[in-house]
Amino acid sequence: MLNRIYRSIFPAQEENAVKKQYGIPNQISLALELKDGCFVITSPDLPGLITQARNTDELLNMVNDAVLTYYDVPKRVSDFVYNKIDIHGIGTFSYAEKRALQTN
Repeated sequence: MLNRIYRSIFPAQEENAVKKQYGIPNQISLALELKDGCFVITSPDLPGLITQARNTDELLNMVNDAVLTYYDVPKRVSDFVYNKIDIHGIGTFSYAEKRALQTN
C-alpha cells in the first residue's frame, strides 16, 4: 500500500533506462546457498553483493534491492531492474508469475 502511494508521487523509471543510466548489466550471475533456513544470494559478477531472503517470494525483491543498492540507484528511481531471475537447478522467479498467482 505504501509503495503504491510512493510510486504515485515518484513513478518508477523503465528498467532498461535505469540499467543504461547506472551502468547495470542486462544479466548477472547469481550464486544461491541455503543457510539457517534462508536463501543467501551472492554474485561473482558483483564483488561484495550479498543478500538473503526468507522464502522464494522474497527472492526477486531482495536481489533487485541488492543490485540497486550496489549501483547506488536512488529509491525514487526504481524498485527493480530484473523482472525475472533464473537460478539453475531451482527455477525461474518473475514478477509476472507472481502477479498471475495473486490474481487467481
